[in-house]
Amino acid sequence: MLLAPRIKKVSKNVRFSLIICTYQRPKPLVKLLHSVKEQTLYPHEILVIDGSVDTATQEILMLHTFQNLIYYKVPEAQRGLTKQRNFGIKNVASNMDIVCFLDDDIVLTPNYFKELIGTYKRFPEALGVGGYIINEIDWRPLGKNEKVAQNQFAYDGWVRKDGARFVLRKRVGLDTDRPPAHLPDFSHGRSVSFLPPSGKIYSVEQFMGGVASYQKNVFKSLNFSAYFEGYGLYEDADFTLRLSKKGPLYVNTAAQLYHFHEPLGRPNQFLYGKMVVRNGWYVWRVRYPKPSMKARCKWHITALLLTLVRYVNAFKGPHRKAALSEALGRTLGWYGIIFNPPKIHKSQSV
Repeated sequence: MLLAPRIKKVSKNVRFSLIICTYQRPKPLVKLLHSVKEQTLYPHEILVIDGSVDTATQEILMLHTFQNLIYYKVPEAQRGLTKQRNFGIKNVASNMDIVCFLDDDIVLTPNYFKELIGTYKRFPEALGVGGYIINEIDWRPLGKNEKVAQNQFAYDGWVRKDGARFVLRKRVGLDTDRPPAHLPDFSHGRSVSFLPPSGKIYSVEQFMGGVASYQKNVFKSLNFSAYFEGYGLYEDADFTLRLSKKGPLYVNTAAQLYHFHEPLGRPNQFLYGKMVVRNGWYVWRVRYPKPSMKARCKWHITALLLTLVRYVNAFKGPHRKAALSEALGRTLGWYGIIFNPPKIHKSQSV
């Protein structure tokens, strides 16, 4: 059996690189870079990997000055989130310790990198650290002796409104049985967004690729899977779940930022729905190559239940056309799993 190379501890004087993969979003990208400019700890290099089909991003960057920025315009063959990330990794300077990734529709709080990089100094064995989005969920401290309602989710002394899908899953006995950012044996877990804004550092198995960082040395034995092409939905879950088997990962909820979900550059709802199911199945089976029959049944039942929810949204929700398109995509994705499941290379199994 081949052993992965031992990951070295990060040095005290940490040097870090920032990779931003972008596609058709020149204005959001510049907004992000201005927030990077205001950081109390500044990256030693910034690599912008542009897969846009036009020159608007290159032109707008020429109107601004950002220290340590290196711009790459990739050809069509290298276009797509996964390919662009792997391209960026190959071009990181050899003397970097940490590689950070940010989506191009993000704005950082001033201490983001100070908190993020500080996590590696506090936990030298950390292979990866994720940041924390603060503008998507409303949390509040859980009151003393307060009873948590069924439509609420409580964790570590904090409480938030639970999503309608999770409320339904609770009622039918399909809620996750693991902490947030840990994948159950039937998949369909709770994401990083179910960790509270406590300012604490949490041990996790997975975090979001658009607010991520890793020891540079991990890329000697791992890279982002070629399975995830184009938009690359769940490629971050796949990568972090594989990496978590080699060493500890963390999310620092004090490393805070805003995510604005820029609609430009995203796939249509039909393709998104198809990827949710098909890519979700792939990530699950990479993490659990031989799930039990009970886990298999729970995965399929949950996938079909969530598809049914989108069909209901198509008749009752505010965005009916988008909901119907996603539901149809999920349905086709599920049929594809039954009759033509994704092929998982043995080297990707964990």
